[in-house]
Amino acid sequence: MRALTLTPDLSIDVVPDPVPTPSQVLIQVAVFSLNFGEIAYRSANARPGYVPGWDAAGVVVQPAADGSGPAAGTRVVTFGWSGAWAELRAVDTADLAVVPEAVDLGSVSALPVAGVAALQALRRLGPVAGRRVLVTGASGGVGRYAVQLAARAGAQVVASAGSPARAQGLRELGAAEVVIGPESLEGRVYGVLDNVGGRQLAQAFYRLEDDGVVMAIGRAAREATVIDFELAGTRSARGRIENFNVTTPFGGDLAHLVGLLAAGELDAQVGWRGPWDKAMEAADALLARRVAGKAILDL
Repeated sequence: MRALTLTPDLSIDVVPDPVPTPSQVLIQVAVFSLNFGEIAYRSANARPGYVPGWDAAGVVVQPAADGSGPAAGTRVVTFGWSGAWAELRAVDTADLAVVPEAVDLGSVSALPVAGVAALQALRRLGPVAGRRVLVTGASGGVGRYAVQLAARAGAQVVASAGSPARAQGLRELGAAEVVIGPESLEGRVYGVLDNVGGRQLAQAFYRLEDDGVVMAIGRAAREATVIDFELAGTRSARGRIENFNVTTPFGGDLAHLVGLLAAGELDAQVGWRGPWDKAMEAADALLARRVAGKAILDL
């Protein structure tokens, strides 16, 4: 099969077909998404034949041998830590969701890592109805889902973006306030869904209410975070930072997100779409912050 591999220019190469385990289905990939983390932190020393990629949608061509999961011919969206950037993908039946016929596979391919991360991080914050919640990096893939999901949960969402241009559309997604960087935020917040790290994470922490929580989801800034816990007048008495990571199985959360998308209650926020031989163009756009939301590639 053909696959997009981690050569310096993300070229399409021929690699061995995946061999599914008894609890995995084999899907014919129709479209996959690129994520900032996959590009920014990709390895320069990947083993030959290694296929990266987290998010892919397509059609089951071989059902799981153990009888779990959907039948051949079923449209699905999948989440895993490798194997998405290829014509064929083997994926655990616990980490996929069925996609209704009326829903675009391209849109659902944008959901897995970004949508599930936003959903699970919001869940970790606990009840947010009526509470003020800050989303940093709100113009990115995870951020745009976090704004929508937090608003749906009843939070007063403050969306932080890097520039006025990047902030466009965030109010329409449910943000009650839009700021350019958390340092410009007035007042305190109960919770933070932080996708940036570095200086912005520190600035967000300083604006926590007592007992507030920062979910450290991403590190788009690619810089260390330095916090002065004794900074007078701006620190929470009992605030905390939690290192957030998504947890398996992913299937239930994926099905929930697909349901919201199918009902018109969630926008996939696809900011770039093109053929997979344009992968470097998409990657460059992601790294340069020229994509509002998600980048997806059609096979």
